[in-house]
Amino acid sequence: MTLDREDEITERIRRGDIKAFESLFRSSYSPLVRYSASIVKDQDTAEEIVQDLFYRLWKERNKLKIQSSLNGYLFRSTYNRSLRWIEHMKVVRKYEADTSGTDQESPPTPLQQLQLDELHESIARTMEKLPERCGEIFYMNRFEGLRYREIAEKLEISVKTVEANMGKALKEFRKTLGEL
Repeated sequence: MTLDREDEITERIRRGDIKAFESLFRSSYSPLVRYSASIVKDQDTAEEIVQDLFYRLWKERNKLKIQSSLNGYLFRSTYNRSLRWIEHMKVVRKYEADTSGTDQESPPTPLQQLQLDELHESIARTMEKLPERCGEIFYMNRFEGLRYREIAEKLEISVKTVEANMGKALKEFRKTLGEL
């Protein structure tokens, strides 16, 4: 797809052209699912990630701002969503390990399971709310263990930008967890 063609498709989708959207979905869905599956190592999860990407793309089409190519945007979004899913699963596993302890305890009570499910959902919603760059920086710091300077070098941004994005992410998590 040429850049002019991609710009035309993007504009048509922004204006609500369902045919252009369906055409993009049909041509991009399978490659995006394969790409996501290569990251998350689970076909069903990959399909959910890509379906959610297209759902949000259509739902928020009026706000659609693509700086690069449409194809690049779709693959980058799939990549980021896949990483967020992996990040979410790490948090879930860590929380489950922390709450289960080293000795074999009885299964959680229905109330405990409900609380655990609510926490998982809150974490997922919070990660989804974060801007793409903000979520990427948070992931690199909290789950890859990179220092702010390392993140700044890797992303070719200033340390102050990393600090600002981490502040936004932590503020969002505090707000969400405060509501629980």
